[in-house]
Amino acid sequence: MDTPLREPTYLILTALAREPMHGYAIIGEVAALSDGRLSLRPGTLYGALDRLTDAGLVELDREETVEGRLRRYYRLSPSGASILAAETERLRRNVEAATARLRARKAQALTPRTAGGLA
Repeated sequence: MDTPLREPTYLILTALAREPMHGYAIIGEVAALSDGRLSLRPGTLYGALDRLTDAGLVELDREETVEGRLRRYYRLSPSGASILAAETERLRRNVEAATARLRARKAQALTPRTAGGLA
């Protein structure tokens, strides 16, 4: 799987990090994790789950029939957990670098500048 991960992929893996989930639960969890910014459509989600399964990052946990419909539960694979951890660490380092730069910028803006030129 290519890294860095696209945000929808990252959030799907994050949703599955806690426990196995079925598709509509993943859609809801991704919406919650993104504060509503990302709303996955079922076709998009199931296409992504197929790709993640093929890549070995997600595994089928179980299937059950609910109200006459098949419900598949997916879980994060050990490989998926490793990729998620590595991507989370990469993002954490980026946030730290950006935060440090913003603090430096703010400190520089607060420092009085001496006027140049002749007195």
